[in-house]
Amino acid sequence: MNIKMKKVNNKKQVYVVGSGGHAKVIIGTLSGLGYQIEALYDDDDKKQGRTFCGIPVVGSIDSFCDLQFVNAVIAIGDNRIRKEIVTKSKNINWITAVHPDTYVHKSVRIGSGTVVFAGAVIQPDTVIGSHSIVNTGATIDHDCRIGDFTHIAPGVHLGGNVQIGTGTFIGISSAVIQDITIGEWSVVGAGAAVIHDLPSYVTAVGVPARVIKQRPQ
Repeated sequence: MNIKMKKVNNKKQVYVVGSGGHAKVIIGTLSGLGYQIEALYDDDDKKQGRTFCGIPVVGSIDSFCDLQFVNAVIAIGDNRIRKEIVTKSKNINWITAVHPDTYVHKSVRIGSGTVVFAGAVIQPDTVIGSHSIVNTGATIDHDCRIGDFTHIAPGVHLGGNVQIGTGTFIGISSAVIQDITIGEWSVVGAGAAVIHDLPSYVTAVGVPARVIKQRPQ
């Protein structure tokens, strides 16, 4: 999803979609990287015309989707909503934001629009897709493959060679042992321990994690 843009504004100017709690962490990460945040977009009309973290909320998400040739990042934790926004937007330069207080090995590849928050550790030869979230203090060991539109929550620990499908959410403080595959659009509950492969479109919880329900496709 890396798009080569020809008319992008100042490289350090960026627009942010969302103005909730997750956006606070995005704003902190962008500020730490020296970006100038021009404006926020949010569908809550009570926020529009006001400021959030000192930044103006100037319009709806639909109005953002009409923009072209700007730098932007989506500050919304819901994986499906991020995918919907990306699908609706055209000619956006989605930036990859990696907090300066992380360890990311030089061999790691990270897709456009993905954010990596403070305290995260990503080890050699891991590949992370586009528009994903590696949240505060998460660790991802060697040779992992993380799909697009995923969310690795705070304090998650992934062993080596873990494969996680598109759109999957790995809940706070959960752990996945090495060589595990988790299918697309699944949810792993907070504090779970995943020791067996999980299929797509399921919710799994517990220690060890077990499937408790199917999810809509």
